[in-house]
Amino acid sequence: MDAERDQATIVVRMPAVRTLAMPGDTNPAGDIFGGWLLSQMDVAGGIVAYERAGGRVATVAIDAMTFHAPVSVGDVVSCYADVIRVGRTSLTVQVETWVQRARIGVPVKVTEGSFTYVALDNDGAKRPLPSAGPP
Repeated sequence: MDAERDQATIVVRMPAVRTLAMPGDTNPAGDIFGGWLLSQMDVAGGIVAYERAGGRVATVAIDAMTFHAPVSVGDVVSCYADVIRVGRTSLTVQVETWVQRARIGVPVKVTEGSFTYVALDNDGAKRPLPSAGPP
């Protein structure tokens, strides 16, 4: 039994970005402004893209953005990001945003989108992505 337990792997998915929705981030209807949420998602995707690219990246496209539910003041906002495509100089990152309502509720998926980043050299020109290292 102990051997089976030792071989079991527990994977805990950590958000690339986690923050608290504040009153200053609201739109006229009192919900969190979609642009604020989009910027959090871009930061999350950019962090993951930077790590995979081994350096500077820039956002070149946002595709298939979908808002599922509003975000409210007091929600804990968590953005999860995964590389889903790697090209020669660019990569695509899928970002999902989940909230915990008023910091105690059940997590709710509020939005998702696909962000494309290009790797840049020190002069701001496109550069090839490094090959993937060991898992």
